[in-house]
Amino acid sequence: MDSKTMADLIYAAIDDRKGKKIEVIDTHEMTTIADYFIIAGGTSTTHVRGIADAVEEKLLKEGIRCSHIEGYDTATWILLDYLDVVVHLFIEEDREYYNLERLWKNGARPEK
Repeated sequence: MDSKTMADLIYAAIDDRKGKKIEVIDTHEMTTIADYFIIAGGTSTTHVRGIADAVEEKLLKEGIRCSHIEGYDTATWILLDYLDVVVHLFIEEDREYYNLERLWKNGARPEK
């Protein structure tokens, strides 16, 4: 599966779980870390965990396993690393504090 298709699936999973302010940032011309960063928020740690679970479940159905997960226990910032796509899920306060969108502001916002 190409990285754009994977990003679209992840976006859909986050949207299905009512993720807040979903941003898909095309970073493939800016870094070799990943082709896309997806940043989204949740209203509570339970909500953020639920979003992370939905993303994992949707991609597992496609035969794609997450390479690495960070922050699941505290769930204020969960990182899901799918190699070509990195997902950052925050509670709203931490998202405002870290403001990853500012760091990657020059990345393109692909059409949905």
